[in-house]
Amino acid sequence: MSVRATLSRLRRGEAPGAEALAAFAEGLAEGTVSDAQAGAFAMGVCHTSLGSSGRAALTRAMRDGGEVLHWDLPGPVVDKHSTGGVGDCVSLVLAPALAACGAYVPMISGRGLGHTGGTLDKLAAIPGFRTEMQADELQSIVGRVGCAIVGATADIAPADRRLYAVRDVTGTVESLDLIVASILAKKLAEGPEALVLDVKTGSGAFMADETAARALAAALVETGQANGVMTSAILTDMSQPAATSAGNALEVIAAMEALTEPDGRAALRLVALTKALGGELLALGGLAVDAEDGAERIGRALGSGAAAETFGRMVQAQGGPGDFPDRWRDRLPAAPVVAELRADRPGVVARIDTRALGEAVVELGGGRLREDDRIDPTVGISHLVSLGMVVGEGQPLARVHAADGPSAERAAAQVAGAIRFTPGPVTPPALIQETLR
Repeated sequence: MSVRATLSRLRRGEAPGAEALAAFAEGLAEGTVSDAQAGAFAMGVCHTSLGSSGRAALTRAMRDGGEVLHWDLPGPVVDKHSTGGVGDCVSLVLAPALAACGAYVPMISGRGLGHTGGTLDKLAAIPGFRTEMQADELQSIVGRVGCAIVGATADIAPADRRLYAVRDVTGTVESLDLIVASILAKKLAEGPEALVLDVKTGSGAFMADETAARALAAALVETGQANGVMTSAILTDMSQPAATSAGNALEVIAAMEALTEPDGRAALRLVALTKALGGELLALGGLAVDAEDGAERIGRALGSGAAAETFGRMVQAQGGPGDFPDRWRDRLPAAPVVAELRADRPGVVARIDTRALGEAVVELGGGRLREDDRIDPTVGISHLVSLGMVVGEGQPLARVHAADGPSAERAAAQVAGAIRFTPGPVTPPALIQETLR
């Protein structure tokens, strides 16, 4: 079927078949489909759902239009994907923890855009750390270390790169079908045996609405499984940051605290999330009896220091300092101004506008609104209070890390406005809300 015929079917409200979707994805990858046609396709899919079989076909075609990795390793190849949030540095803890348990993790990640942070931006705060490499080097590092975290090359799902850019300027980013195909085309190109999706809901999530997040999770699981990968999704809470910090170097610090002091208060949510996601992956990959057993194994890898040691070997293999696990506090850059925000009255933390916190980090220079924005790795928020915490007048609520005094003052006002108090007790939402398999 021609591109024009495919677009005509969508205009009439008819979902294209698998062959038509494959041909369209091939045209995107090869450049024979124009930007105008890509935009018309994206708008058409927004109005006419592809359905479960169409989503699976489009995802498969977008994956197969580029390089697909193949592995010959003595353990399962697994990965996770998060739909994005604030203070979400779990990948930095999860990848080495999984590797320490015998899994292999070729994690292809992205950069942040808008209020959510990106894994590659966090790792860029580590001096010398390289995230750009070709497939053969990625496979070599994963084979030797057990994990690597890199960016996608131009050869991975090129159709998605074309379509994503068009979606951004045509107001079609929120199409369920296109979100699923975009996420999974890149993840399935890694060649994993098992995949877990961390689908977030709450004030800091990409999809704050719980019903929409659950629909996305179900579609991701169905599409992954239809393409031959053991897939599950976990709905997790993003009504407060995953870590007590937000900002690139600050989140590396949070990850290192989780790797080296997993029982500390600052690491509680991060470690709990790591254990839930890692436990599910170990079970899917056959390295644990079930998710509960897998979570216990992840906990032992953190508590023994094996995960921290693996993270250090990954950092060194990807160009970072060889002594990073021992001297990470000295190796990370710091902001010149640190201002402490204190409570002006006593109360219990009842609500945190997590999106507003992410936007404050962006305004400090720690995120980007456009792809070409430069990032200051040192700025952000740390030592943030959590939901349900009892705070006395004058007690710290957070620390703001900034390039200068005026920036710190503006960010402190934003952070203060994002935190709401109540006189009575508060029960925070459960971090792990539901698992879809």
